[in-house]
Amino acid sequence: MVIFLRIVLWHALALFAYANPPVAAQTYPIKPVRLITPAPPGGATDIMSRSLAQKLSEALGQQFIVDNCGGTVIATQLTAHAPADGYTLMLANSAIGTNPALMKELPYDTLRDFAPIALVADSPLVIIAHQALGVSTLKELIAAAKARPGQINYASSTPGTGGHLSMEMLKWMAGIDLVHIPYKGAAPAFADVLAGQVLLICTSPLPTLPFIRSGRLRALAVTSRQRTRAAPDIPTVAEQEFPGYQSSLWYALIAPAGTPPAIIQRLNTEVARIVRAPAISDQLLAQGADPIGNGPQELAAFLKADIERWKKLVQQGHISVH
Repeated sequence: MVIFLRIVLWHALALFAYANPPVAAQTYPIKPVRLITPAPPGGATDIMSRSLAQKLSEALGQQFIVDNCGGTVIATQLTAHAPADGYTLMLANSAIGTNPALMKELPYDTLRDFAPIALVADSPLVIIAHQALGVSTLKELIAAAKARPGQINYASSTPGTGGHLSMEMLKWMAGIDLVHIPYKGAAPAFADVLAGQVLLICTSPLPTLPFIRSGRLRALAVTSRQRTRAAPDIPTVAEQEFPGYQSSLWYALIAPAGTPPAIIQRLNTEVARIVRAPAISDQLLAQGADPIGNGPQELAAFLKADIERWKKLVQQGHISVH
């Protein structure tokens, strides 16, 4: 009888908790929220963070304050060790997917120490050739690289970035030999490609589209699984003989592991609404990014697959950022 009463009481408490989520979740947020950003002011991640913070402030009635915390490892470590109360969040970028593959030791576990909230936006890169290379399609580039192994160069903003790893993935899958020329920043790398000093680059479509439209540069492919709404006429690498190819720059909202699920769900609902509203979705598309706003489970699966893909590439392609 006592056991029976305990079971009944347990079920009653469970139903009460389900119907009445914690007061903290119902009233959240009651104070300003810190939004950690793994980038200095002015870059794409910072701009994305500030747009999202402004809209979340308007929606939830509390300030979301952007905190630029330097590099990805430092910012991610700060987030992992913050109280799991919903008042410290991070707008992570795709570097948290590549770092586990590129770095032997990290002061956090990317899959264990965070609560996914939502994938905010996904920004494909575009593989671009200077017209002097004499190729108009990805197939022609691969043929040229096989005919001239080790003689065709490509530029990147710095080792380990999305443009570098995207080209290394293409090299590995296509079995070609391209020479990596790293720069200190995207602007000088792109300037040398535009001048014909280096003939290839994989970079954001936003600054490159005017030169592609004018014919000075040729877009060979975008790196995302599907064509981007920012440039729907450019085919993907995946549809051009490499169906498993996928690479992009992405932005996701995450929290420390253990953050109450009700707070995670509330934030997810607001982020999904914000990124799908014309004010933000049009802004993202203008920046060359596709708005997403998916759920925590989808983001968790996406992050796991991203880490596994880059680990496989780094190991089998013998890639080093040093």
